[in-house]
Amino acid sequence: MEIVRSHRQLAAAAAAAGGGGLGSLPTYRAAPQLEVRLEEFELFAIDRLRVLKGISDGLSRGKRPEEMEKLVSELWKTHMRHQDPAETLNKDIISHFVLRLVYCRTEELRKWFLSMETTLFRYRFRLETSESQRMLMTEFQLPYKALPHSEFEVVKDKLSQVARSMGQSANVESVFFKVPFEEVPDLVASRRVFLSKGYAYVAMSQVVSLVVTQFRCNISKALVLTNRKWTATIKEQEKDRLTPIVEALSNAYFGPDYSQPKDAVEISVKDIDQLAKSSFPLCMRHMLDKLRENHHLKHGGRMQFGLFLKGAGLKLEDALAFWRAEFSQKVGSERFDKEYAYSIRHNYGKEGKRTDYTPYSCQKIISATPGVGDHHGCPYRHFGEENLRAALNKMGVSGHTLEEIMDKVKNRHYQLACTLTFEATHGVSCDSGINHPNQYFSESQKVLRAKNQTVESQSAT
Repeated sequence: MEIVRSHRQLAAAAAAAGGGGLGSLPTYRAAPQLEVRLEEFELFAIDRLRVLKGISDGLSRGKRPEEMEKLVSELWKTHMRHQDPAETLNKDIISHFVLRLVYCRTEELRKWFLSMETTLFRYRFRLETSESQRMLMTEFQLPYKALPHSEFEVVKDKLSQVARSMGQSANVESVFFKVPFEEVPDLVASRRVFLSKGYAYVAMSQVVSLVVTQFRCNISKALVLTNRKWTATIKEQEKDRLTPIVEALSNAYFGPDYSQPKDAVEISVKDIDQLAKSSFPLCMRHMLDKLRENHHLKHGGRMQFGLFLKGAGLKLEDALAFWRAEFSQKVGSERFDKEYAYSIRHNYGKEGKRTDYTPYSCQKIISATPGVGDHHGCPYRHFGEENLRAALNKMGVSGHTLEEIMDKVKNRHYQLACTLTFEATHGVSCDSGINHPNQYFSESQKVLRAKNQTVESQSAT
């Protein structure tokens, strides 16, 4: 599909629909009436998704507001900037509406998207000039006017007390807005505003709370409406073109491709049990345990675990020997060769379409829905609390670290829980976070090799 308007026309349409401020921070009121190349439809969305996922990781790691502001600025500059400001605005508006379509489809997706977009808007608003911030307040049609000088003088001392309680200068800002206290719950909860007779006195430097509340409300309503349109018409009308892209994007993985082992590493069948203890993530350790125990895994488990072993460096011949040794104890070698060997060769690109299949990412594993008797999926999401605690204890994780991991699980930060497990069992930090089981394995092997080299050099001296 080709764009049928000039770049200037696109920017004008985007600004008219997205509007807001000086044009640098849209409010996304309505989708612009323009045509976009199918390639840009997906690529723009992927870049914005990198920003939102970076924000999610920063929040789940407990970064402070000043750290988040720096993170958001860096993420935006890395993934969303363009040398042509008009192109940056186009990309901003288009990517938001594409992801709105992607994340409108379930309550869980809507909740995540709403939270991340609101956080992104909050920090971008803070970086705007005072003039732009005032224009955005007008854009949102907020019915608040600056406090008259006479009323300001009456409450000035109270405002000064609030400023001092927050460690700020006693010199009070001159521009305040008097708003119903329920409009700024975050400021009230953190005691950062003076309250009187049901009203909060909000400084100009705090109006982000007012604007963000309205922004969140608008996007929340828009997501519900978009979901109705998606279900009623768009999904079926675009089933051969946009629908596959939209459905894939919510589980998209943007990290390295682990279809081939890194650095031409190979592992053999005899190595698997020892490597599992030292370098397998919990999901893969669990499946190996169940395979050894039952001499069988259902299809979902064979796919998840088999492709992981392939990415870790297990060659096809060794993979066939490994699975045959286990399955033959339950179904016999002849039945294994007839019913299971083909799918293993298929995963290695030796049968069917000869596709070289890629190991599953964390996002794909987390989104799985294991049934009765299945052992695939993500333990941090799919295990009960008691079973997860027992599994982590078996890995040597306990005490404060265990409680921190369980807290991340309760808040649905499953990949961060896995990252904390990696850090606890390896004694190193993993700032990039764990996004793929084969990344966990690869990073673990790097850490262990480095430790072995250190021991050897110390022994030599």
